[in-house]
Amino acid sequence: MPRKPKRPCSQPGCPELTHERFCDEHRKAEARRYERYQRDPNTAKRYGRAWKRIRDRYVAKNPLCEECKRNGKLTPVQEVHHILPLSRGGTHDESNLMSVCTPCHSSITARDGDRWRRGRG
Repeated sequence: MPRKPKRPCSQPGCPELTHERFCDEHRKAEARRYERYQRDPNTAKRYGRAWKRIRDRYVAKNPLCEECKRNGKLTPVQEVHHILPLSRGGTHDESNLMSVCTPCHSSITARDGDRWRRGRG
């Protein structure tokens, strides 16, 4: 199957054509810019390799979204939610975890105000 034609780099004003989003010259600069808006290093430490193992174990035991299951729907799990966030003293203990799909996780986070609390302190 033929490849799509090259398109202009997404960097404003760059005339280079590429199969990717950015040309080779701007790809690294965009990656650095993107990394600035990721989790802060202290938070990232709490979500390392150990967390991934805990999460995988929990998902194996609870493969369906717990919120959807309460409402009579069967939806595969996509995320593991901390009932009491780590930032407020929660742990990775199973009693503090909850299997949820992405829409349920977003609604829980919005309802709790966790996502937007950071800016208001």
